[in-house]
Amino acid sequence: MKLVYKILAYLVAVEVAVQASMVVLADAGLGKWVEQGGVLDKAAMESDASPFPEVVGFMVHGINGMMVIPLIALLLLISSFFTGLPGAVKAAGLVVLLVVVQVSLGLLGHEISALGALHGVNALLLFSAAVYAARRGRAASVTAPAQSQARVGTAG
Repeated sequence: MKLVYKILAYLVAVEVAVQASMVVLADAGLGKWVEQGGVLDKAAMESDASPFPEVVGFMVHGINGMMVIPLIALLLLISSFFTGLPGAVKAAGLVVLLVVVQVSLGLLGHEISALGALHGVNALLLFSAAVYAARRGRAASVTAPAQSQARVGTAG
């Protein structure tokens, strides 16, 4: 179960990186499209047609952020109860909390655009928390052999 926990935690971190790359891909495509004469207005936003190819980045960002990352974070929290690693539940709980904040900031950012800055900062916190959670297993496996060696050394 420790391996599952570690993989899920790293998956959250990878998904945060995917999120950043997808939103920047879409933003760059939007900028290029506007420079070439495209007009972004209500009609373009509500159209079923794809105005520029990179618009898929916005879709991936939305699906990952609203469904994929929350699901992985929830699975991480569930697996944390079965790892036996010290602090695993707290680390996974922090990841889940930051995911909830991230989704909330993303949704509220459509109403209050200044929250977009907090959405970006929270993404960095979420990435860091996910890597921290993944490394919980490594810290425990490094200290366990050292403690075993110390016991063997003092027994003789």
